[in-house]
Amino acid sequence: MYFWNYDDLMSFISVVIPSYNRSESALRAVNSVLRQTYTNLEVILVDDGSTDGTSADVSGLNDPRVVLLKQENQGVSSARNLGINYARGEFIALLDSDDVWKEDKLQKQIGFMLKGGWEIAQTGETWIRRGKRVNPKIRHAKRAGWIFAPSLELCLVSPSCVMFSRSCWEKVGPFDPELPACEDYDLWLRCSLFYPVGHVPGELVYKYGGHPDQLSRKIIGLDLYRIYSLCKLLADFDLSRERYSMVFNELNAKLKVYMQGCVKRGKQEEAQRIREYVLSRLNPEYLNL
Repeated sequence: MYFWNYDDLMSFISVVIPSYNRSESALRAVNSVLRQTYTNLEVILVDDGSTDGTSADVSGLNDPRVVLLKQENQGVSSARNLGINYARGEFIALLDSDDVWKEDKLQKQIGFMLKGGWEIAQTGETWIRRGKRVNPKIRHAKRAGWIFAPSLELCLVSPSCVMFSRSCWEKVGPFDPELPACEDYDLWLRCSLFYPVGHVPGELVYKYGGHPDQLSRKIIGLDLYRIYSLCKLLADFDLSRERYSMVFNELNAKLKVYMQGCVKRGKQEEAQRIREYVLSRLNPEYLNL
């Protein structure tokens, strides 16, 4: 068991929850924050243009720690950015509107981060699909430390599990609003360039899935947005030759699969478009890798 000290109690945490037309689950998510054993916090619900009464439901909560922000529908990246820009906390925790925290999630996470000096850390999670618990595949297992290399293949940080410092966000943020999906993959890749990621023991988040409005179910060809993200890394960051090579190789693998899929579906123009886009972003020095 972790025992509090004065410095822990002084750390103010801002929790940011974006939501679009998920009134019932968003209210459940907010309440899971308000029930936390760690109470030095604010919870910011960003209503991303909902039409289902989300704002009215959250406005009815009688707790001064609840903040409601509203914007026209602009997507999850824009909503998270708005909430984080408003946030007052030294630490920022994210929670998706369809997920729930166990009551001691923040207590254990802030204690772990302060004790170990972590700028970013995530907890374990329990996956619930259509009301039943499922086991994630080995490739989705949480990693700790310098995770840049394995993060190139797929996203290894879950938004509802992560917390990071204000200084971390100022260095690697914001989320890219131009990406309709894989915006978390994009941000955590940048983060893993500069920071090791801590892993808090235990499954402290219930991650719900399987519903039809999930981005991963609505958007086909998610690797397209990972390709864009990898191109940004090559163009915008002064990578070592070793890291450039790792990014290049992963980009080449994803590009090959995506283009083959386009050709198979008779979308040759799209295959040519993405090929030309990628070539325009490459450093000629490394074209012979």
